[in-house]
Amino acid sequence: MTLKDKHIVLGITGSIAAYKAASLARLLIKAGAEVQIVITPSGKEFITPVTLSALTGKPVVSEFFTANDGTWHSHVDLGQWADLMLIAPATASTLGKMANGVADNMLITTYMSMKAPVMIAPAMDLDMFAHPATSRNLEILRSYGNIIIEPASGELASHLIGKGRMEEPEKILAAVEDFFTKQETLSKKKILITAGPTYERIDPVRFIGNYSSGKMGFALAEECAGRGAEVTLIAGPVSLKVNHPNITRIDVESAEEMYNASVKAFPAMDAAILCAAVADFRPEEQYAEKVKRSGDILNISLVPNKDIAASLGKMKKANQLLVGFALETNDEENNALKKIVKKNLDFIVLNSLNDAGAGFKYDTNKIAILNRNGERKDFGLKSKKDVASDIIDETFL
Repeated sequence: MTLKDKHIVLGITGSIAAYKAASLARLLIKAGAEVQIVITPSGKEFITPVTLSALTGKPVVSEFFTANDGTWHSHVDLGQWADLMLIAPATASTLGKMANGVADNMLITTYMSMKAPVMIAPAMDLDMFAHPATSRNLEILRSYGNIIIEPASGELASHLIGKGRMEEPEKILAAVEDFFTKQETLSKKKILITAGPTYERIDPVRFIGNYSSGKMGFALAEECAGRGAEVTLIAGPVSLKVNHPNITRIDVESAEEMYNASVKAFPAMDAAILCAAVADFRPEEQYAEKVKRSGDILNISLVPNKDIAASLGKMKKANQLLVGFALETNDEENNALKKIVKKNLDFIVLNSLNDAGAGFKYDTNKIAILNRNGERKDFGLKSKKDVASDIIDETFL
């Protein structure tokens, strides 16, 4: 059975779609999972705990203390027991509480104590789903690393009525099974990822840098960790945070610091994905004090930085995978193919500043992946999270 021995906390909230939770619980159990249901007080208005308990063989948790004997239900213990928390249906009110830390019921406190990944299936009417507050809360929850399950294909998604409607139990089960399957694909792999820009100091207050936000590299780190890998993330100066406990983060500022950290880490890795936008040059002289205005021209001599990709390519063993990135503005494919050979890469991810919504700063990206044989696969404009999944599928599987 695909979910054999998996522990799933199923959260149910006060939605008319709560009746579907009974079918969902039955499907999860049939697939081999052990299910513990946590329901909000308003959820009990739509489906009775007796019905749910009969399905799972476990008492349904709703309050912090049982009414009969005062036994305390530990949300912390549930957070440690679970392999996954699945909240289906999740109302607009619950989404808002989850996004903003309003822990006023057992379900939200369990969510906030959860050590396992969380999947959420929203359920509300079209107007509530389309409201800016709901959109904002969903984006916040995605930024926390939560997985949002919405109707994504078929006739249902082609009509507005599908927006906000809870996905069908069979498709939620498929999403859960796919999640656990992916979680095993990079199990025991050690992966090095570089992300963000580098800053090359001129003086204590000025630097030469670029517009990289680090979003693509961080999305790759979360994707690899979510698939079971131990990730070492070497990050330039960015404001992003990591969510997955399997990510070890090393913060650097300059290209030299990133080079030293990468060369040190790479020999113990199974693979490296070099997503950082590393400065090719640095100022030859770095001033100890702020440079004052004097005259009309300030000349800064630049010297080349060490090439991280080329250096790791020389170190690379036969059992190691090396993936590079190429951000080009012209003659894109030829430049990318030259880099594969010159730097001894296995794959190169090509993106272009000429594509709307791709490149620096955006939450989306549009890429092509080329291999050593010159074979190319193009992908449409997607969220960087989805792009990260495409990259891993294409280069590792």
